[in-house]
Amino acid sequence: MSTVENARTQAPLAGGEWQVDASRSTVGFSLKHLLFKTVHGSFGEFEGTIAQAPGGPSARGTVAAASIDTGDAIRDGHLRDSEDFFDVARHPQISFLSTSITPGPGRRLRVAGDLTIRGTTRELVLDGTATPVDGGERIEIALRGEIDRAAHGITWNQTLDSGGALLGGRVRVELSISAVRRQPLP
Repeated sequence: MSTVENARTQAPLAGGEWQVDASRSTVGFSLKHLLFKTVHGSFGEFEGTIAQAPGGPSARGTVAAASIDTGDAIRDGHLRDSEDFFDVARHPQISFLSTSITPGPGRRLRVAGDLTIRGTTRELVLDGTATPVDGGERIEIALRGEIDRAAHGITWNQTLDSGGALLGGRVRVELSISAVRRQPLP
């Protein structure tokens, strides 16, 4: 049986623990800037685990807030160091801990959990897909969701002369996760 055929017949997440392979994964985001432009960014340092145990699946992860990259060094410095945004001196990590992982039809899944930014925890719901590869020893997970940055205490903005705000209030989160089976269940 080919790897593709094998992947189609397996459960999306077999039993055991999985380690996020950061070299093959991305943690990205985007938000509106100047009403029409979309700014894209990512975090370069992150880690996480996924577990499928008899009690149900769970996931957790942390991101080094200082590893933000939007392609503009001045903007990245403001996002990293200012109390207006991440304030990494006081809040070096962004963390996520799942509260539920619900499979859907096909390879679909919904992941709900607690996202903590700047010491403020709010629910985040992510929708996406999970696909086993490499004979089930690796899983590829694509997830998307949206957060309200003000709900996490990130309220800085500027009013434009034409009306409206410099930054959008909603931040789209996009994860492309590749995880390797660390240990199967006994």
